[in-house]
Amino acid sequence: MKNKKLIILIIILAPAAIWFLMQNDSSTLKEVESNFAIADTASVTKIFIADKDVNSVVLERTSNGWLLNDRYSTNTKVVDLLLGTMHRIKVKSPVPNVARDNVIKRLSSIGIKVEIYQQAYRIDLFNKYKFFPYEKLAKVIYVGGSTPNNLGTYMLVEGAEHPYVTYIPGFRGFLSPYFSPKPDDWKSHQIFKHSLSDIASVSLKFNDQPEESFRVDISSLDGSYKLLDLNNNDVITRFDTLRLLNFLTSFNDLRYESRLNNLMSHIRIDSILQLPFLFELTLVDDEDDTTYVKAFLKRALPEEIRDEEYFKLIPDDKDRFYALINDGEDFVLLQYFTFDKVLYPLSYYTGTD
Repeated sequence: MKNKKLIILIIILAPAAIWFLMQNDSSTLKEVESNFAIADTASVTKIFIADKDVNSVVLERTSNGWLLNDRYSTNTKVVDLLLGTMHRIKVKSPVPNVARDNVIKRLSSIGIKVEIYQQAYRIDLFNKYKFFPYEKLAKVIYVGGSTPNNLGTYMLVEGAEHPYVTYIPGFRGFLSPYFSPKPDDWKSHQIFKHSLSDIASVSLKFNDQPEESFRVDISSLDGSYKLLDLNNNDVITRFDTLRLLNFLTSFNDLRYESRLNNLMSHIRIDSILQLPFLFELTLVDDEDDTTYVKAFLKRALPEEIRDEEYFKLIPDDKDRFYALINDGEDFVLLQYFTFDKVLYPLSYYTGTD
């Protein structure tokens, strides 16, 4: 009799249980589809961003900060803005059904793919005892264009059926610029970031005044300096130690003003590179990594004016100059105000200036 009552009770409650489970699955699915934020950005280890063309970047967290494409230092402020965006992002509304198909088509054609990796643990007890860390793909989202009022951004979680309009509370604008797939948007403007203890040697070669070119070698054993005249490779025995020390300690933070790769035509850049160089600055660190800068004069007027007689009447720019950095990959604009402290000639250190 008891078994019969139990069976009847199960039959009565089964539909309600099935309905509840279906509702719970639907709710969970909707939550996954609309969950674009990263709660713990400190655990993010890597971010991959790519568009439908040829642009892509990999941002990876290292012990020395975020690294771009396993090679370049990144602009810390830009990376922090991205992490802040991913943490604060909210859903404003689902895309209306009438616009759903068009939005998905746009996302598939011009959307930016973003893969977010985080550190996880194979054993995690109560979020307190964690063992066996590993990197996992935490989330993949597609970032589209802005809404017609430019106050929202279309996004889609990979595998989801419905796109959403996202935003950041208190921010008026769209979010896609924060997810740029172009390497130039992430590169640090810092050329030199070396403490005195990191430097093995520095050389400065002037094109117009080769007799003022020099190299400083630092002994790894006792930190002593050796000054060489690059014009004849003679060792200089008498020099101003304090001035030379100021020179070497000036490489802790030297930055360029702007990158010109995509702001100037290749023809114009090539024409500048055909001109005689201004100076070459080379730093080798204690791990045998080389930072090389090849500088060129900047005219006060555009270089397209090729009349040499007219060129003589045009003064050089006294505030800025051009340079090749990153193994010749980047053509940049620099300020004398920033670099003058490392551009003194040899005679400045020997006291013959």
